[in-house]
Parts: sequence; C-alpha cells; structure tokens
Amino acid sequence: MMLSVARRICSLFKEELTSVRSHHTKMQIAPLQKSALEERCILVDNFDKVIGAASKKHCHLIAKDGSIPLHRAFSVFLFNSKGDLLIQKRSANKITFPGFYTNTCCSHPLAEIEGETEEKDALGIRRAAQRRLGYELGIPAKEVAINDFRYLTRIHYQAAGCNIWGEHEIDYVLFLKVKKVTLDPNPDEISEIQWISRADVSNFVKSIDSPLTPWFKLILENQLLEWWDNLDSLHKYQEHSKIQRFTKL
Repeated sequence: MMLSVARRICSLFKEELTSVRSHHTKMQIAPLQKSALEERCILVDNFDKVIGAASKKHCHLIAKDGSIPLHRAFSVFLFNSKGDLLIQKRSANKITFPGFYTNTCCSHPLAEIEGETEEKDALGIRRAAQRRLGYELGIPAKEVAINDFRYLTRIHYQAAGCNIWGEHEIDYVLFLKVKKVTLDPNPDEISEIQWISRADVSNFVKSIDSPLTPWFKLILENQLLEWWDNLDSLHKYQEHSKIQRFTKL
C-alpha cells in the first residue's frame, strides 16, 4: 500500500507542478504575504546550529547558483480523537507552493519573537507551532498546549517551488492529538481543510486536484504511515540526535 501511495504521489506531483509553477510566477504578492516576508527566520548550518537570522524573503529566494539559505522550520500533524489527520490546502496567495495540499500546519520559529529561539526540548519550535496553529487555523492556544506537542525528528530537504522561490529547511516534525479543536481557517493562508482517516490516505491521494508539498510528500513516503499506526506509542520513534537527510550535504 505504501508503495502505491508513493507512486500516486509522484504521478500527481509531476502532472500538476508545471501548471502551478506557471500561475505562481505570474501572480502578484498579496499584501499580508508581502508583509510576512519581513519576518526573520533562524539561519542554521547543516547540523541545525544557529548561525544568524534573515528575512523570510531572503530565506526563500533562489540564488543564481540555485542555492537557498538553510533555515529552521516545523511541520505539525494534528490528529483528532478518532485518529484522523487534519489536512490543509495552501492558499493561492502563498509565496511557496500555493494551492498545494499539505499537513496541518507548516511554518517557522522567528528570531524576533521572544521564546521561539529556545532550543531545550524544542521549546521554541513548539511555541512557534502553537502560535501558527492560532494564526492559520484559528485554534485557541488552550486547545493545543505546549506540552502536548510530540517532537519526533528533524528532516533536511530542499525544493524549488518555481524559478524564484523555494525551500531549504531543517524541519521539525511535531505530532499532536486532541480531543476537541476549534477551527476557523485564515483564508489568506488556507483555502480548504479536511480530516482524513488512516484508511483513506490512498483515496485522498487519488482524489486531490493539486500536488502535495515536497516536505509532506517526503514524510508521507517515508515514515508517516508507521507513525500514524502508533499514535499512542510515539515515544519509540523519537530521534533527536540525528537529522534525516533528503538532500546531499
């Protein structure tokens, strides 16, 4: 099943990427997205050691040599009490991968926000995740407590969204299971949301009208399904000493 899912993902990605990229290079940047480009991401080396900070714009622009500054990010996978995963479709206004389907929430800790640079127990990352769940999905902080986020691992990947913008991230994977959640999606960030069950992953991939984001695709193809099958015993999958590489050093 995992192989068929992966093949379907690759097929969809190749079929849709060209048209999405074409639309993206022609569009104008929406005001709120333009403002967000001034936020300061945390620059890191290949081993996730902080080396500075730079604007979100700088961190996502593709240089003439094809390089993109490596920065810190996170991906949240939020599950309800039934074990269903909340999926979003990114707004057409997004700078990178507009209109792509992805996991619950994906963003960055910011250098200018107090507490989001704290590294012990990935506390800064978890604070940033709580903040973005509120901003993107309207989830009150009290419903997604900091201590409820389960930090599993980190992945290192790079992907070009078009010939202008791309991603190059050390991405922290966070799992979160909630009994009740209030949802009020921000239309500047998200165009649609849906819950999918573990059993419906294959059908979801077959039915979507746009590609998956590269980081979500990588995680789905590799360990997501196994993690999903073990939501109540995730501690055995926690790996904080190593970074999974999906790009060459």
